[in-house]
Amino acid sequence: MKIQKYKQNIKKHTIRVSLFLFFSLLLTLIPYPNKYFFPVPKTQGLGTITESKLPDPPLYPVNDNIYPIPFTSAQGVYIVDLPSGGVIYEKNADGKLPPASTTKVITALVAMKHFKLDDVIKVKNVMKEGKTMGLIPNEELTFESLLYGMLVHSANDAAFAVAENYPGGLEKFVIDMNKLAKDYGLSDSRFSNPAGLDDERQFTTAKDLAKIAKIALSDKTFAKIVSTRSITVSDINFTIFHDLKNVNELLGKVAGVAGVKTGQTQNGGEILVSEVKKNDRSVLFVVMKSSERFGETERLINWVFDNIRWTDIRQITPANPL
Repeated sequence: MKIQKYKQNIKKHTIRVSLFLFFSLLLTLIPYPNKYFFPVPKTQGLGTITESKLPDPPLYPVNDNIYPIPFTSAQGVYIVDLPSGGVIYEKNADGKLPPASTTKVITALVAMKHFKLDDVIKVKNVMKEGKTMGLIPNEELTFESLLYGMLVHSANDAAFAVAENYPGGLEKFVIDMNKLAKDYGLSDSRFSNPAGLDDERQFTTAKDLAKIAKIALSDKTFAKIVSTRSITVSDINFTIFHDLKNVNELLGKVAGVAGVKTGQTQNGGEILVSEVKKNDRSVLFVVMKSSERFGETERLINWVFDNIRWTDIRQITPANPL
């Protein structure tokens, strides 16, 4: 009796196992859709290269060597394509040279981090050395007016007026100039005054000037001011007026020139930093310690736009190098 019952249990167990295996096989052949298993639409998941929404890389400058680079007396030259960062030409780009009034680029950046455009600044001690806008003691002007004085007219008195009204005064302003230079990676630059007066403790390089100019040009207010050919500003009471004229002779003369800053001292020679926008390109030119900054920069501009071709960097291969 027990043996017969045991055989019946074995038979039932065998049937259950067989049915389980049968339905398991059936499910693998015909999967049942449920909330845990569903086909992924083609629009989901990783995109293909053709579906990528990344912006195209900027075109890269390529030297076609059609014309030789013009001779320059400048001791430091640096030409860079702004969108791509591609260096078009350099000559002693890391040589330390006096910055002269191109110092006012970093002076403006330090001041713009503290002052608002409509802040009123009272002139304390009037700087009379070098180029000035004719400020007088106790004159009150907006910070914006003094920015125009610094960057358009290259006025030393404007630069010192701003620095002396900075929290901590002139000394703290110079400290912050050097701190900002370090923060921006100007490893070969040092500053001792806000106007660019000759001092062995004040120097920069063509490459560093290009770096700081690019940073400054990203500020719309700065870019607007340095592209201004001339302007008249006044004190807050409209009793004292200052006619300001841009020192950059190429502005308004050479198509595409949009600023940026001039400089000239006995030790520094002639210096010019220029942004040129032409043929949908934006190129920065730095010429330091030149005997003919405007003529040499103009020739370099012509050489770049006659000789350089901009190409898609993705098309450059080992078989087709730059």
